[in-house]
Amino acid sequence: MLINWTDIDTVLLDMDGTLLDRHFDDHFWLEHVPKSYSEKCHVPLTDAKEKLYALFRSQECTLNWTDLDYWSEQLGLDIPMLKREVDHLIAVHPGVIEFITFLSQHGKQIWLVTNAHGKTLELKMGKTRLGPYFTGIVSAHDLGLPKEDVRFWQALQGKIPYDPARTMLGEDSEVNLGTAREYGIKYLIHVSRSSSALSPNPSEEFTSIHFFTQLMPVEGTLEVQI
Repeated sequence: MLINWTDIDTVLLDMDGTLLDRHFDDHFWLEHVPKSYSEKCHVPLTDAKEKLYALFRSQECTLNWTDLDYWSEQLGLDIPMLKREVDHLIAVHPGVIEFITFLSQHGKQIWLVTNAHGKTLELKMGKTRLGPYFTGIVSAHDLGLPKEDVRFWQALQGKIPYDPARTMLGEDSEVNLGTAREYGIKYLIHVSRSSSALSPNPSEEFTSIHFFTQLMPVEGTLEVQI
């Protein structure tokens, strides 16, 4: 893909796995929550994992998937408190600050657009101090639709006046990139290195990068070939 940054006004960026290391989320939901559930309910950890993983899968592609209040109620656990117990694992991917700074220096509108729940956003923005870098932040919970639903991108235009033909989306989810493409967003970038604990997993369908610095052109030009 050839990117000429003069053709892009708005950059939409996902949070977990895209700007932030998904290792925190994977560890939290796959290890820390089942361990806490096992201890609370006095059941073997293997049984807790089997039950919880099935519950998690049942809510994929819905707002419940990221709703901390929903999971607190369903599991009888204080999910926000449990997140704070392991918040030392929250980390920004390499090159993110440099990339966002580049965008700001060139007058781009930079929006964090995430499925994350408000309480998750509060925790992670407080921990990473990324908030001031963005033009604004929009959670799918504000719009009542997850990014897996093509209608999300239309609802987003009611919140952000963006032109899909002059917009870039950076995401680690191929499903979300697919709904954005269906809506007409032109520049779609897949982040293949979502977790520092996993090997990069490039997309066969979308242009993939490991780090956002790959989108930064050499000095003296605003074009980059990926």
